[in-house]
Amino acid sequence: MGELIYGAGTAYQLDDRTLAHLKVAAGVRLRRKESFYVMWTNPASLGSGRVCIWVSPSIPIQFHFSGSRPPELNRQWLAALDASAVNESGMQVMRESDAMGISEAPTRARSVGTSAPLTVQMH
Repeated sequence: MGELIYGAGTAYQLDDRTLAHLKVAAGVRLRRKESFYVMWTNPASLGSGRVCIWVSPSIPIQFHFSGSRPPELNRQWLAALDASAVNESGMQVMRESDAMGISEAPTRARSVGTSAPLTVQMH
């Protein structure tokens, strides 16, 4: 499990593969000086509910990976993450299998919020 460290130090655990895809998808938008929400659903083991963070070029964000090798990136997963960022809910962190049926069209991306919760832990 890697960690997304946001702002002054709030840490969220995500598996390395998901974290690597989120890093690239968010990085593309941050390089263009865009700000956006990133949202995911917590599993029942963490009390359920949703987490939503505001990502902006002015807020520090770090990606710490537990593994030593970067995973091979799935272009369709990256496209689904990017497409989801254009709606009012923001970029929806989703499982790789959930991204396979999502096109790059923003209207299709809105349905990702209904997927099963990810394993994300906050420190």
